[in-house]
Amino acid sequence: MKIEIQARDFPMTDALRNHAERRLRFALASLDDYIQRIVIRLSDINGPRGGADKRCQLQLVLDGMQNVVIKDTQADMYAAIARSADRARRTLVRRVGRRKDLPRKSAPPAFAETSEDLQ
Repeated sequence: MKIEIQARDFPMTDALRNHAERRLRFALASLDDYIQRIVIRLSDINGPRGGADKRCQLQLVLDGMQNVVIKDTQADMYAAIARSADRARRTLVRRVGRRKDLPRKSAPPAFAETSEDLQ
């Protein structure tokens, strides 16, 4: 899984970059086969004014499925990343589960002959 991290309106630190990569790899490790690429966009909406303005946007580019986009805003960037990673995992698990159910639901029902049909 390829992870691309973009920082907007604030300086990216090595600690924040490592946290984001580690958190996403841990959360999505079991779903790695479905993910082509992850784009993380981190931004500080209000700048130095403070408040719940740290945004983490994840875009999961998937193989054979529509992209997943998760946005979360928190007062702390680390919390925004952690919450986004958890939400991305839950969303992807649901989507993959639905995809696996499709062939079974779309298959025609088996035709069973009864003794009345043979007469």
